[in-house]
Amino acid sequence: MSEETQQLIVFNLSGEEFGVKITKVQEIIRMKEITELPNSSEFMAGIINLRGDIISVIDLRNKFGVTQEETKKTRIIIVEMDDQDVGLIVDSVSEVLRINSENIEDAPDRIAGIKQDYLKGIGKIDERIIILLDLDKLLTAEEKIELENIDENVEA
Repeated sequence: MSEETQQLIVFNLSGEEFGVKITKVQEIIRMKEITELPNSSEFMAGIINLRGDIISVIDLRNKFGVTQEETKKTRIIIVEMDDQDVGLIVDSVSEVLRINSENIEDAPDRIAGIKQDYLKGIGKIDERIIILLDLDKLLTAEEKIELENIDENVEA
């Protein structure tokens, strides 16, 4: 695969298509029981036990301010974010996609309430638009600290 081609995992969130680099994705699992944590941010769904590892889970729907009911297609994407594994709740995962760099444009300042801070760009394939997320910038400094504190408290 050449430098000009990126491989993405494409997922759906409230009718929009998003993509993250496949190299950041550890695995995709079906929705499972999530243990809620008291006094956590609204977008923090809680934690799950994944084969003995405790993983913090973020509900991207809450993070982006969209509402969607859980369905049989709802998934948790386990990604590497700032050197730690984190689960992201999404409406569904649709495909693995290769996209040429020439089909990726810089992100506009805002898209549907999503700050440019964590947008890598916009992928255009035929009539489709795929919003590319930068996982390392998805959380603010305060939110990253909260995530680290959850992991430290669970391990204690």
